[in-house]
Amino acid sequence: MPSPTLSAFALPDSHAAKADPCLVRGDEQHFADIAATLDASITELTGRLAVLRSSPGGTGRAAMDRDMEIHRLTARVRTLRRYGIDLCLGHMVAEDDPQPVYIGRLGLTDEAGRTLLLDWRAPAAEPFFGATHARPMGLARRRRFRWELGRVTDYWDEVFLADGAGRGHPEPALDDQSAFIASLGADRSPRMRDVLGTIAADQDAIIRAGSRGALVVDGGPGTGKTVVALHRTAYLLYSDPRLGHHRGGVLFVGPHDPYLAYIGDVLPSLGEEGVQTATLRDLVAEGADAEVEADPVAVGVKSSLTMLDAVESAVAFYEEPPTVAMTVETEWADVRLRPSDWAAAFDAVERGTPHNEAHESIWDALVDIVGATVDDVPPAELRKSLQRNRDLTSTLVRAWPMIEAADLVGDLWSVPAYIRACAPWLGAQELAAVRRTAGGPWTDADLPLLDAARRRLGDPEASRRRSSQRGAIEAERARRAAVVDDLIAADSADTNGGDSDGDGDSTSLVTMLRGGHLHEVLIDEAARPTADPDRLAGPFAHIVVDEAQELTDAQWRMLVSRCPSRSFTIVGDRAQARGGFAESWRQRLGRIGLDRVESASLRINYRTPGEVMDLAAPAIRAALPDANVPTSIRRNGIAVDHRPRRELHLIVEAWLAEHETGVACVIGDPTFPGTARVRSLPPELVKGLEFDLVVLVEPESFGDGIRGAVDRYVSMTRATQRLVVLSDEP
Repeated sequence: MPSPTLSAFALPDSHAAKADPCLVRGDEQHFADIAATLDASITELTGRLAVLRSSPGGTGRAAMDRDMEIHRLTARVRTLRRYGIDLCLGHMVAEDDPQPVYIGRLGLTDEAGRTLLLDWRAPAAEPFFGATHARPMGLARRRRFRWELGRVTDYWDEVFLADGAGRGHPEPALDDQSAFIASLGADRSPRMRDVLGTIAADQDAIIRAGSRGALVVDGGPGTGKTVVALHRTAYLLYSDPRLGHHRGGVLFVGPHDPYLAYIGDVLPSLGEEGVQTATLRDLVAEGADAEVEADPVAVGVKSSLTMLDAVESAVAFYEEPPTVAMTVETEWADVRLRPSDWAAAFDAVERGTPHNEAHESIWDALVDIVGATVDDVPPAELRKSLQRNRDLTSTLVRAWPMIEAADLVGDLWSVPAYIRACAPWLGAQELAAVRRTAGGPWTDADLPLLDAARRRLGDPEASRRRSSQRGAIEAERARRAAVVDDLIAADSADTNGGDSDGDGDSTSLVTMLRGGHLHEVLIDEAARPTADPDRLAGPFAHIVVDEAQELTDAQWRMLVSRCPSRSFTIVGDRAQARGGFAESWRQRLGRIGLDRVESASLRINYRTPGEVMDLAAPAIRAALPDANVPTSIRRNGIAVDHRPRRELHLIVEAWLAEHETGVACVIGDPTFPGTARVRSLPPELVKGLEFDLVVLVEPESFGDGIRGAVDRYVSMTRATQRLVVLSDEP
């Protein structure tokens, strides 16, 4: 943060005219007010944190509320310290009010209650992003700042009305190289750069759309789909109370790990640190080591919704009640359990209960069935007796065993009779394609089935934990009861001995104890043994999916099962689907259960120079004539360079020597070693990324058909400045 005597503006010589005090004096004063309020806010928040951290932790809800408040205040302090006065994005002046309104990453109010920064997500801030000359939204003018290291290095003024420069303000600093346009060609870094201050009107309209149902954002390369997805996440968490973290929060799903690393700073920079980010592989324990499924037939089988339905049949195979009667011996009487009794016990399991967690319901039903024959036995004692009966417990375990998801799916692929029984529609070629040796490696196509099996089966340890919890509570209840008996006995002795002080406290206590109220309240159910929660298991209030065109039906089911509200933001480009995308978004999503679907389209390419798109557009349209190819907003005068492959290292070394900043990527040469500033990636791992220089190695080797065309198109359009295509010399 600049010192009070240091100007917040550090404009280059080329923009010296913009440094005129008449143009920036008001901003300088406002920045000083922001700085003073930030210091006061950080001091005040730090003090509150110190008090909270030193206060007793408490128990139950009080402890949870305390921890959540500490987390909230810590995140706020971290954000304020991270940005300083560069929390300010710019200001706007309304047509009917000459006082500038300053827009910030967060809202900020001084001690007098004056709004120094209006949160960018607030409805009143919408014109700052959404106003255009065709639709000024009540604005007379707007100024956007460009920040570097806490100083303004450029700003851009726009006037929307003929007299927008008046109202006592100096003439605006209008120029052709605005902060927005200049930022489009700025050097990239290994992390996604800050673009909040330059969000365009078409992007902002989508960011602020409602959250009910599914919103599909379809846009070609460089249209800002990822920008929209990230900022929409922050906007919805701010504006929609139904999506807050205590309601389930938001899950953000990206295509691969390099993408998640690239966007890792964006949401925290917007003040949202609680959003869960993941790839589809992260949703399943086996995902970390899963191999890529190479057989297209196996991919087709495992990706279908019918195969997910087969999981239900596979589980039902292990839920058949015994068909032979048995005699159960108890301390009170021998009871005959008939097949109809077993069927009734199994039917008592509530629909939707995970298989492995159903034993408690079955035991409850068995206690009721046996209890109807054995009179005047407390259910808890009868249950203990039944669970000590080895014949009964072993019969139940055989008829309704505990099953691990990996074992269930593994058996489907490795036991021919089992898969034929559960998926009788599969033909010989399909059965051969999915055949897996027991204990063999999992593939990425297996993950949705493992996920579905795990959700249907539940935790095999859940029943054991519940039994432990029940035992722990009963032991605690017995211990408390013994203490209560001792207290009552002692009180009776005191009363009979005439030791009561007559104030009524003793009588009140004895009444509570004898009524059983106090010792029940004192039992600490929070101390029950529990499992660590799976943060990615859901349910989530909203899910954002980037590069969604690649998801199969089975993968979509993984996400829909985690979002009961069916509230989604779906970002993708049908022309970038490696496996093809012949249907509409509405058809694809309707098939997997999303029936409330709205669509929005992005058609302006802010990233890729027109020179690159001149080559990329015909490359994709040759395979997909209806591809949504966006129009580039700029040309940089750098033609696409075609060179022989042997010059790869020379090209990279020359670029590094000429550019002290920025990042490059070599796509298509697995032998090229990556560095901090030069990545080396295959075409399937570059979606969602962008680089100053892209060196494309033998793009014709990427393959034929749609997949090859998509890989070439995606790879070309990662370039923000320069594209070099290398080929073998003829």
